Amino acid sequence: DFLKTAVQSSEYLNKEKLLLQDIQKRLLVSKKNFQHRPAKLSYRGRRALVREVKKNPKITVAELQRCSREMGESSRKSTITAALHQSGLYGRVARQEPFLSARHMKACMEFAKKRLKDSNMVRNKILWSDETKIELFGLNSKRYVWRKPGTAHHLSNTVPTVKHGGGSIMPWGCFSAAGTGRLVAIEGKMNAAKYRDILDENLLQSAQDLRLGRRFTFQQDNDPKHTAKITKEWLHNNSVTVLEWPSRSPDFEHLWRDLKMAVHQRLPSNLTELERICKEEWQRIPKSRCEKLVASFPKRLMAVLDQKGASTKY
Repeated sequence: DFLKTAVQSSEYLNKEKLLLQDIQKRLLVSKKNFQHRPAKLSYRGRRALVREVKKNPKITVAELQRCSREMGESSRKSTITAALHQSGLYGRVARQEPFLSARHMKACMEFAKKRLKDSNMVRNKILWSDETKIELFGLNSKRYVWRKPGTAHHLSNTVPTVKHGGGSIMPWGCFSAAGTGRLVAIEGKMNAAKYRDILDENLLQSAQDLRLGRRFTFQQDNDPKHTAKITKEWLHNNSVTVLEWPSRSPDFEHLWRDLKMAVHQRLPSNLTELERICKEEWQRIPKSRCEKLVASFPKRLMAVLDQKGASTKY
């Protein structure tokens, strides 16, 4: 019995070996055939598509398919996109940037050249300011949950959505390299008089809290309320130096993004809670974060010069 079993095992192993060898041969033949398969798009066809994309980055795949057909090449969508991927070109959503005219770009260039000469001491004396809208349920990102099949609509597995975000607040805030200053919620519709009152109640106190001294520089954008006559009078009467700011320049959105993420992680349930949490989280932003933002200002200016005044990654 032992000998019989050994013979059977040997025969079985030989069959397995032959089967594996046969599979290996077939794979090698298949690989060779694949390697010698002609490309669906010729080198000339791929180069032509790349030229079209570089000439017009907003060209659609349908237009590229038409170009490919006219050259007698493959016009399959998957073939065209694969060819573009091989050339390092990928379809992405175009970013929305402020429209910059030649005049705007020239002003940005002049501003960048001038401000690059500022020392770190000068930059550290700037008090930056801005306003933003924060919605109660306005976190514009996907939220993931761990759940079992069939429980998608359970309350704990859903994110509440309310028409128009369930209401919102419009905070004004300021910061410097020394940290965050005051943050206040704007009540009602903002106008020049209300903006002047915000400055009167918060600007000088923020500069004092951050120990900027009386000779600080105040940054604001060119919103009409900021450049109104009564605003200019208040700034002049209080001896506040205002930083020249080119039109349509991007604001310092980074702190607002940090604030919104921190606020929505705490899930405020009403506007009163939203305002309170905004103020608490604003004060929790580390001084090091503010320092890093201000320290990046020269890089931003260099990017403006590199782009000849056009929009930058910042």
